[in-house]
Amino acid sequence: MNEGFDIRKAVHGDAEAILDICVRTADAGHDGRSLYSDHRYPGLIWALPYLTFNPETALVLTRLGKVVGYAVGAVDTASFEAELERAWWPELRRQFTDKMPSAPGDGYVLDYIRRPEISPSEIVSHYPAHLHINLLPEAQGKRLGTTLLEELLISLKIAGAHGVHLGINHMNEPVADFYRKLGFNEIARLPSIVMTKSI
Repeated sequence: MNEGFDIRKAVHGDAEAILDICVRTADAGHDGRSLYSDHRYPGLIWALPYLTFNPETALVLTRLGKVVGYAVGAVDTASFEAELERAWWPELRRQFTDKMPSAPGDGYVLDYIRRPEISPSEIVSHYPAHLHINLLPEAQGKRLGTTLLEELLISLKIAGAHGVHLGINHMNEPVADFYRKLGFNEIARLPSIVMTKSI
């Protein structure tokens, strides 16, 4: 890869960098640090659980050793959600049981921790895997996201996935074109834009 970029498997030591990237891309792809009183909030939902429970399908993009992006996924969404209910959400509920929202994005995260969303069965029955990918601005516009996503899709397929879905914030609709170029098709708006691909 060019300009010192590389892709490797994520390790637990990448957790803080992944949390940082997640919040810095949490506002429809832009820096969301002003939206959360605790900058860990977005990553506790959309990033860190994958590193903890599905490290075999967790990748990071680095530049000269610094983590500047990540792609994470779960092969079996239903099983993954059940595992989080057993071993992830209970501890977060204990940590944040008395926490009250004090920034614009806090309420959604705290509600999510208490009542996590369950993926619709009509989607996961056909496309059981799902994924998340985020890159810092310095890594964007260089086709690195395409390469990172392609590597993750390979990892998901090797792990047994035959179909994958993802959700896009409806406020970030232009990013759907990125996924369409990689063979994803829009199948629903919940209101998040749901896109799918057979692999």
